[in-house]
Amino acid sequence: MQADTVTTISLAGRTILVSPDSSHTELKTELEHRGARVLTWPQLDLRALDNCDALDESIENLFGYDWLIFRHINAVDFFLRRFQELGHEISELDSLRVCGVGEESVHKLEASQVHLDVIPDRLSSQAVFGAIETYAGGRDAFRGLTFLIPGAGASRDYLPEALQDAGARVDLVPTYHTCAANDPALARINALVTGGGIDCVAFTTSAEVKEFAAVFDTNDLNRLVDGIAVACIDETTLRTIARFSLTADIVPKESTGPALSQAIALYFPH
Repeated sequence: MQADTVTTISLAGRTILVSPDSSHTELKTELEHRGARVLTWPQLDLRALDNCDALDESIENLFGYDWLIFRHINAVDFFLRRFQELGHEISELDSLRVCGVGEESVHKLEASQVHLDVIPDRLSSQAVFGAIETYAGGRDAFRGLTFLIPGAGASRDYLPEALQDAGARVDLVPTYHTCAANDPALARINALVTGGGIDCVAFTTSAEVKEFAAVFDTNDLNRLVDGIAVACIDETTLRTIARFSLTADIVPKESTGPALSQAIALYFPH
């Protein structure tokens, strides 16, 4: 294929999802030059809940739970903040088994003097489930157990489903917002992602991958973007998506916006 032909390959009819931080970069410019529709996921804007009733009820009834699972640092921050605002002591968590997922979560929990029973070696729900299963002594040990998982309230993780399938009861308690409460963009992008309205999601930094996972409150990006092509600009970003159980379909030979745009264009049939 001639070089001038490659540079003019069209992406007309394709919808590409990029970071809001990429909205003024050469990647967006290059994609739009090829005719793509370029959308951004919502800006991550972590906020406390306007209504903490469900969270407060869970905290006041911790005696009804066997396990507390923190899937990322945001859950740790907002849960412990509210826990202490209600006048509780960290030592009260000693009656529960606690699982911390990810280095940042573990460091925050340890710094807050929260004991940890399980620290999975990977972020994925499969790894978390497996680590708890090993600790508990097998799948049958889940029957009758109750799990509290603080989060943004609309998790796309496989973990709750896996725990329930094993016979446990799971409460996903809303603990914070990932975006402004009145921002309709999250629901709109979520609908496009789940409904087949996105052809490709492109990551240009490791920070973008982490932000994307945080916005959608999941460590299982493979489930979130199932059926969507994934583009990564370099090896560092590739390693980061792997931590979230994701693999790349598109990686350019050069780590530049134009090269990534070209690789995306070449990936799709014409």
